[in-house]
Amino acid sequence: MSQSESRPASKYRFLMIQGFRLPEDSPYLHRKLTGPKEQTLMDYQSLAPLLEDIDWDLHAGAPTTYGNWAVENRQEFSHSGVARLPLVKEACESGKYNAIVLLGGGEPGFLEAREIGRRYRIPVTSCAFSQMHVATMLGNKFSILDVAESHNMYYYNLVVQHRMTERCASIRMINFPHERPGCETERPLHVQRDKARRGERSEAVEEAVEAAVAAIEEDGAEVITIGCSGAFWLQPFVQRRLDEMGWEVPVLHGYKTAITLAKMMVDLGVDASGLMFPSDRPKRWRKKKVF
Repeated sequence: MSQSESRPASKYRFLMIQGFRLPEDSPYLHRKLTGPKEQTLMDYQSLAPLLEDIDWDLHAGAPTTYGNWAVENRQEFSHSGVARLPLVKEACESGKYNAIVLLGGGEPGFLEAREIGRRYRIPVTSCAFSQMHVATMLGNKFSILDVAESHNMYYYNLVVQHRMTERCASIRMINFPHERPGCETERPLHVQRDKARRGERSEAVEEAVEAAVAAIEEDGAEVITIGCSGAFWLQPFVQRRLDEMGWEVPVLHGYKTAITLAKMMVDLGVDASGLMFPSDRPKRWRKKKVF
């Protein structure tokens, strides 16, 4: 009998869905699309302890319809959000999962996915939503480190959408946008990641630490979060450097908070409010909605 066959079934049965899938021949693809899930899940090594007690599957995401580069602006996030919804519905209908975790920092399709999940009483979590809510439990205000001007402003809308404007101190820009046609970069973020993991000096780490300190000293941040999932790898490096400086400030990782929040919802036996996401013909309804 194999180890997997002898292990008791987990109470956590999660599907994690990538935000989008680039074509295999894309020059802007910098991670594996095929192979064991442990090799295709970004930052798996840091997530492994959280996943030990979860029966989890990984979906590579819906193919991009806007082009062969990573999402960064509102148009591209809209395409990706719409494309991801059928995957959420199919997962809910399968009966295999009791939670769905949407990967990707900009959480395309998140509110709509929660509406779908509500019909099946399945919680759906995502990275921006989870980081913001966890951050508010750890400090009075949080700041976001993010990588591109257009992505900053898309994320700005997420802060408003999640009603976090009074708790978000700032979005601090480190200028490491994704590569795209006509906008090649001399400092690709994946190259900065590989340098950092080899123990070499990484400009992305240096600028992220500088931005985090400025957020603490100038903006009043007491917690640091990270916007783009392509920059989540920065989390342990920024946390370590802040610790060395004497700043007792938590730095959050989007995937970790989304997975942990999904576990919590399963443990509590809750998903989303039926008033926030009503069914097509609810038994009870409110005649007035107030703000």
